Amino acid sequence: PDRPGQRLAAALQSLGPSYIKLGQMLATRPDIVSEEMARDLMQLQDRLPPFEMSVARAEVARDLGAEVESFFSEFGPPIAAASIAQVHKAQTLPGDTDPSRIVAVKILRPGIATAFARDLESFFWLARMIDRTQPYFRRLRPVEVVQILADSVALEMDLRYEAAAASELAENMAGDREFRVPQVDWRRTGAQVLTIEWVDGIPIGNQDALRAAGHDLGALSAAMIRIFLKQAMRDGFFHADMHQGNLFVDSDGRIVAVDFGIMGRLDTRNRRYLAEILYGFIRRDYRRVAEVHFEAGFVSRDKSVDAFAQALRSVGEPIFGLRAGEISIGRLLAQLFRVTETFAMKTQPQLLLLQKTMVVVEGVARSLDPDVDFWAVSEPVIKQWMVNNLGPEARLAEAAEGAAALARALPNLPHWIERAEQAAEANR
Repeated sequence: PDRPGQRLAAALQSLGPSYIKLGQMLATRPDIVSEEMARDLMQLQDRLPPFEMSVARAEVARDLGAEVESFFSEFGPPIAAASIAQVHKAQTLPGDTDPSRIVAVKILRPGIATAFARDLESFFWLARMIDRTQPYFRRLRPVEVVQILADSVALEMDLRYEAAAASELAENMAGDREFRVPQVDWRRTGAQVLTIEWVDGIPIGNQDALRAAGHDLGALSAAMIRIFLKQAMRDGFFHADMHQGNLFVDSDGRIVAVDFGIMGRLDTRNRRYLAEILYGFIRRDYRRVAEVHFEAGFVSRDKSVDAFAQALRSVGEPIFGLRAGEISIGRLLAQLFRVTETFAMKTQPQLLLLQKTMVVVEGVARSLDPDVDFWAVSEPVIKQWMVNNLGPEARLAEAAEGAAALARALPNLPHWIERAEQAAEANR
């Protein structure tokens, strides 16, 4: 490896699962490690040798409470193995109302939770040391970064959470003609074992096979962008690991995702921020984009709105001289976040995860159609969200909800006043 990022990726790869996950987390934080290093870390391969079949069978029996043969008529060797878990192809036993089905069975590595807990202690120690001794890096909130990693890993250590994520995403996207989530088999799922419908589709990276099957690559490219924006903006819950290895195309032309271990959430405030800044850039209204940052509380009130708008213009204007195939919303957001550093904007980890995912989604979309126009595909989705959430009807609904909350709180008002008076009296 020649570049520092490549050398760091190789070192983290050799140190094992916790360090691979740390590298993947840092890949979402170009504000910490630089854009070039983040790109190199995105190439980290989360692959390890599989553990023995006998161990896999024992883990299934321990977690589900009965031998493998009680649940599966066939249970094959591992088809993929990563730092936290490995996957087997299996066939279920038919039940009274449950036909036999081909499924994917994901099994956690034995002892992985203990190994991660030990390494996370070291990460927290280092983050606290940086926080105490390096004032410049406090804005990057290193302890919070490690805490996000710890929270993410905690969820990955119980596969019921991943099953729940798949279930929630499936519910959100139910009826969508462009996207599908495989069905979770809850009867054969526990903390250490996840059983989910086997996806019988063409890998989205196999373009020759997609063409041979009659799929329109341009339509799939546009669908990728719409799917991601619907998840992130409409639902506030998105698949945050949408690389080619996790995406297939079924016989109906729908994109099917697998591996729901890394998911992102955006609250209403962040969705509003994202919609308004993207729409502001589309309309080249840099003053409005600047105001959104101040309204969201991301930039301190003592900074100049006009100076910030000028800085945003330096990000947006160069884009409008590019061909459609050269425009990247993910790169635009990365440049935006770099500009905000100058104005001491606090790091927003959830937005950085979204930005990293958007870069990956755009990469998949562009591999299918190099000339896809991200603005043209994105604008209708963003505009519809803004009409639904920022239009007059949405404002009225928001006001009604606020009034209802106030009405519920009013009966408690005398009690709160009395408590405040007692507290004031006690402090005299």
